Amino acid sequence: MSDSNVFLKAVDIHKSYTQGTGELEILRGISMEIKEGEALAILGSSGAGKSTLLHIMGTLDRPDRGELFCEGRNILAMDDEELSRFRNSEMGFVFQFHHLLSEFSAVENVMIPCRVAGESTKAAQEKAMHLLNFMGLAERANHYPSQLSGGELQRVAIARALVRHPKVLFADEPTGNLDSHTSLKIQDLFFRLKEEMKLALVIVTHDLTFATRFPKVYRMKDGQWA
Repeated sequence: MSDSNVFLKAVDIHKSYTQGTGELEILRGISMEIKEGEALAILGSSGAGKSTLLHIMGTLDRPDRGELFCEGRNILAMDDEELSRFRNSEMGFVFQFHHLLSEFSAVENVMIPCRVAGESTKAAQEKAMHLLNFMGLAERANHYPSQLSGGELQRVAIARALVRHPKVLFADEPTGNLDSHTSLKIQDLFFRLKEEMKLALVIVTHDLTFATRFPKVYRMKDGQWA
């Protein structure tokens, strides 16, 4: 498959953090590609570097060394403001902990990326309600996070991640906080959304059962591909 099908490409990514008087090397020269519309999982134990890689691929963090290209463009050359706009338009994120704002209702939480991008309240609300309805949460739209179950909270977080129709959805241990039954329902939802919205899906997990549902699995160990 040619590079024209590659949405995101990381080349020789290195990342270290200061720990005490020394440096802790987290990523040791990672390279990978995410093609348009593909689904892949990054599997590894705690501390392998999975989340750090996801944050760098999703431009939430910058590497110490290496390059990151989106559709051939060097996105690490952008300043922080430009990168923030790009991320809000092209990428969606779901984390183990939903990170919903407690003072906002479900629909208001989902609207946030649209409002940040300057969309009207009406347009943002219509998009948010469409996604909440798709996920079976229309009747919970005006409930606050404290009134929602774990599975409902994660579905709201997924809706928020997708409300601007990104080209790639990154999810970091998205089922790690859920019981097995709810976890399976959320897993099914990810694959359904991938097909419905024609987006690339990148999941970080230590759950082998979840990872093996993906057609492509990368395994990480000590900051490198295993």
